[in-house]
Amino acid sequence: MKHSDFRIGIEFTTGAGRWRCTDVGSRVIVAISLVRRDTVLSERDESGVTRETRYIIDDPRDLLGPPYSIAEEVFDEYDFEACELA
Repeated sequence: MKHSDFRIGIEFTTGAGRWRCTDVGSRVIVAISLVRRDTVLSERDESGVTRETRYIIDDPRDLLGPPYSIAEEVFDEYDFEACELA
């Protein structure tokens, strides 16, 4: 893809999975991943012991924004070649 192909809201794929464009800058684009995510829940009990629970989440509420509850990734001109319109 070329920089001019990106628009906010379009979905595209890379070797890392499916993405949704959240911002188009003058030289970069920003996107959120649409693949399921590893999540860690840390809880501390009354005695101070911390327990971690790991699970995979694909809650659609994570994709609502901005602001988003998941990290946005920046793609520059070197990354555009690996992107394909979904």
